[in-house]
Amino acid sequence: MKIYNTLTRRKEEFVPIDPELIRIYVCGPTVYNFFHIGNARPFVVFDTLRRYLEYKGNNVKFVQNFTDVDDKIINRAREEGITALQVADKYIEEYYKDAAALNVKKANVHPRVSEHMNEIIEFVKTLVDKGYAYEVNGDVYFATRKFDGYGKLSKQNIDDLESGARIEVGDIKQDPLDFALWKAAKREDEIAWESPWGMGRPGWHIECSAMSKKHLGDTIDLHAGGQDLQFPHHENEIAQSECCNGVPFAKYWMHNGYITINDEKMSKSKGNFFTVRDILKEYDGEVIRYFLLAGHYRNPINFSDTLMEQAKNSLGRLQNAKAGLLHIVANGENGAVTEEEKAVLLELDRCRDEFEAKMEDDLNTADAITALFGMVTAINNKIKDGGTKEFASLALERFVKLANVLGLLFDKEEEIGDDIKALVEERQEARKNKDFAKADEIRDILKAKGYTIKDTPQGVQIIKN
Repeated sequence: MKIYNTLTRRKEEFVPIDPELIRIYVCGPTVYNFFHIGNARPFVVFDTLRRYLEYKGNNVKFVQNFTDVDDKIINRAREEGITALQVADKYIEEYYKDAAALNVKKANVHPRVSEHMNEIIEFVKTLVDKGYAYEVNGDVYFATRKFDGYGKLSKQNIDDLESGARIEVGDIKQDPLDFALWKAAKREDEIAWESPWGMGRPGWHIECSAMSKKHLGDTIDLHAGGQDLQFPHHENEIAQSECCNGVPFAKYWMHNGYITINDEKMSKSKGNFFTVRDILKEYDGEVIRYFLLAGHYRNPINFSDTLMEQAKNSLGRLQNAKAGLLHIVANGENGAVTEEEKAVLLELDRCRDEFEAKMEDDLNTADAITALFGMVTAINNKIKDGGTKEFASLALERFVKLANVLGLLFDKEEEIGDDIKALVEERQEARKNKDFAKADEIRDILKAKGYTIKDTPQGVQIIKN
């Protein structure tokens, strides 16, 4: 697989440090509000990368943090009259709801800043002891110019960075480019922890370095996030991690492009700021996911009602192909796969090979979706005249397996109500008692309600048509 490495600005063969375990860190949300459509893009894109790597048989350890200590969280806590950690708890739960709606898998580890304070303090102490950081009035700053490689990710000369750095410039810092590793508490109602430099809390950049080190080690395979994080966040992570650990921080870096809203930058002042929670009121989460994958992850994409409707219609074609195969599985002819059907299965295998080739060319989900539609065409041309159950089952397996790599066409178990589950249990009991007439009757009832029941060696499968 080749990926575009932001660090080198070229496509490179993706070769994990340890072939037995791929270690990935993706920057997660600052949990003071619902996440917006721009946040959703890296969540979906890098979830898809993880799914593809696992589909190819790799063992992946995927870490995505929650920033639960931040000025925005503290301000929201004051507004709502609750603690900062209560604000974070609330919006972490809301994150999980919206991420589930987009079919984003939970990370193997979702570390929280507040639960890694010992690691963060130890990390800062190491930087101070090595002479890369200094303390002033309870604040600790990283001495940026002491790291020779500063700017290597964003490809900016350190002398040209001062005006572009999103950092506060104060008299107490030795250099305008120096950034905060630890901030002294300024108010009594501020969330703070004891440290060698007094009560305070970590700066934004240090948290990811410390949590990545704890859960993935000193050098990781891949660090990913939105394009806006290249500078200063990821640049600062590299500086502090490599100075602390003495080894490269990440072998590969991936960054997704921006999202515009009706061809304009998203902004609350313009009234075009949309959270995923807002969009879910109009569109199913699977439609949003499809939309986010329909363009190449490094390219900017535009969000609009017209494009969302196009995504909805395109996804509908995939869903209809799946439904058509399920219908043949339930109602098709018995018997062996015909020669004509064998030819279609070979075409599906060709589409699978094309799908994999596109995914392995820098995660080109846009062209991978095109390969998936090649499957749709072959399937629809065959099943319009019916087919054997065996063919439909084999075609369904091939088709859905690839769609699932993109996080699409999953059976939504949450949509299966208790009444349906009760009928399935009743059918299973009837089969156990060899009352096959009753079992068939219940199967027909379920079919009329829009559910297909598939008996597998792993147990009964409930498929919503």
